[in-house]
Amino acid sequence: MATWSTWTTPSPSWQVGGRTSDVTLLSEGTPVVFVVNDDVSLRERLEQLISRAGWKAETFESAMEFLAHPRTLAPNCLILDVALPDLSGLELQKRIAADRIDMPIIFVTGHRDVPIAVQAMKAGALEFLTRPFSTERLLSAIRQAIERSQAALSREAQLRELRECHAALTPREREVMTLVASGLLNKQVGGELGISEITVKAHRGNVMRKMKAGSLADLVRMDAKLNRATVALTH
Repeated sequence: MATWSTWTTPSPSWQVGGRTSDVTLLSEGTPVVFVVNDDVSLRERLEQLISRAGWKAETFESAMEFLAHPRTLAPNCLILDVALPDLSGLELQKRIAADRIDMPIIFVTGHRDVPIAVQAMKAGALEFLTRPFSTERLLSAIRQAIERSQAALSREAQLRELRECHAALTPREREVMTLVASGLLNKQVGGELGISEITVKAHRGNVMRKMKAGSLADLVRMDAKLNRATVALTH
């Protein structure tokens, strides 16, 4: 079996890509695999492996150099060492956990430290590989990471579109949407807002059209998704 230092070119079936939908154009680019490691020879070998697999490689010597790089709006993942010259791999993992949920992390290190491995996995790392390990295991982890990233980018794009639709509602339409999604009938919504049932129906029709909701069930799901996103931002 090939190891991390003696790889073979993977089958094209390992490559990840393809269209998802019109609202996820940002996730259609060539997947990017970032590498942060201060060992130049290892960076070069990983870059060669990644390129042969059909992905784009971006390599960095330090955590700060990586953080200075603009975010990539394409399926991606990060191959990260534990010991780095500035921030440690675990510290970098903490920094990017909140605002780069679309970037799964694969730790690749020569340090056999079980507590660090446990800490990294509990913090959300996809994989923790200690050299030597098989090339196929690394490629499999990268493939899984890119698939996870693509799914996260798709969800992010859908949420962004949902927020844009919600922002197009008038204040009154937002009130109607909230009450309708909570299960109130048109007459009850009118009573809550002090408006007629006919007016509620008109606002409700506008809400359904602007939110692109095909049914009441769709509207309820949209309202729940927006509420979850709002709660997540406040924590």
